[in-house]
Amino acid sequence: MFVKLVLLLTVVPIVELYLLLKLTQLWGSIALTLGLIIGTGILGAALARLEGLRVIHSMQEKLERGELPADSLMDGIMVLVAAALLLTPGLITDAVGFLLLVPFTRAPIRRAVKAWIRRKMESGEWVTYQSVEFRPLEEEPPEGYPPLEDED
Repeated sequence: MFVKLVLLLTVVPIVELYLLLKLTQLWGSIALTLGLIIGTGILGAALARLEGLRVIHSMQEKLERGELPADSLMDGIMVLVAAALLLTPGLITDAVGFLLLVPFTRAPIRRAVKAWIRRKMESGEWVTYQSVEFRPLEEEPPEGYPPLEDED
């Protein structure tokens, strides 16, 4: 996993830089390339804000109906990742960011991520633990715990 992350963080910026240099050569102007970088950043930030607000509204509606907003939470994470990618200069990161930002392309990506997570859990590669303990509230916290909020 660590090797994949290091490769991702080194290879992607090199490829992005190469593509931006080739684009500058193709257009013959660094101003157009800079305009593209700045324009996609501004457009991406504005769209991410709007889409993020829409996702938050969807979560609130589901919670009001008593439903779990699992898909909306995944959408929120994808919008956050999209915003980060769109603010990063580059063509590949912008393309992936816009794919994560648009609802009709985000839905199949969400389904694929859910299927990938399910496969990891079913194969035992990822293990989840759940512990729920119901007990009466205590007046005093157990020894070693921080004091209650109203205590000094």
